[in-house]
Amino acid sequence: MDLIIFDCDGTLVDSEFLCNLALQQQLAELGIDSDAEELMALYRGVKLNVTLTSLESEFDTSFPETFIPDYRLKVKHLFEHHLKANEGVKALLSSLTIPFCVASSAPREKIEQALKVTGLAPYFSDNIFSSYDIDTWKPEPGIFLHAAKKMNTDPARCFVVEDSLVGLQAANGAKMKNIYYAPTLDEKHPLASIQIKHMSELMTLLN
Repeated sequence: MDLIIFDCDGTLVDSEFLCNLALQQQLAELGIDSDAEELMALYRGVKLNVTLTSLESEFDTSFPETFIPDYRLKVKHLFEHHLKANEGVKALLSSLTIPFCVASSAPREKIEQALKVTGLAPYFSDNIFSSYDIDTWKPEPGIFLHAAKKMNTDPARCFVVEDSLVGLQAANGAKMKNIYYAPTLDEKHPLASIQIKHMSELMTLLN
C-alpha cells in the first residue's frame, strides 16, 4: 500500500459519544427525549443533515434554523473539555513509514479542532480532507477519491481505516481496501476487508 486514509470521528478520536451527547442535549432543549448511545448506534458516520431529516420525521417536527449552529457549539465545547485520541493512535501514527492523511465527512473546522485538542494535528499537517470542501459525503466514495488524488496515489493502492458502515461503503465504492476499526465487535462484518479491535493490530498488519 502507498497511502493510508484515516477517518476522523470514532477512528482517530473518541468523539462519537460526545457528538451524540450534544445532539441529545440539543433535542432536549426542544422537549424531545433521546439517548446518546441509541443515537450513536443509529447514525454513526451519517451526514448530519440526513440524521436531522430522519429525526424530524421520527418526531414529526421541524427544527429551527439555529439547531445546527447551536449543536456545533455544544460539540465544540465537549471536544475542548473531554475529547481524547483513541487508544494506540499516537503510537501508530508515530510508527508509520508510508504517507497518510485524514478524510472525513465532518466540517474542516471540526476535524482541525479534534486533531488539535488530542495532540494529533502535527502528524497530519495540511493532509486533511473534508466532505464539506467538495460537497459529497459518505457513503459516496468522493471524499476518499479526492484524498487519493490530492495525495497523488492510485486508489487501488490505498487503505482506508474506518469505524462506520457508511465509511466502509464509501471505501468499497472507491475500490480501496478498508480496515474496519470496531473495538466492541467480535464477528467480522461482511463489508470489512480487514477488521481490528485495537490500533496496535494495524501496526502489526503493516509491519
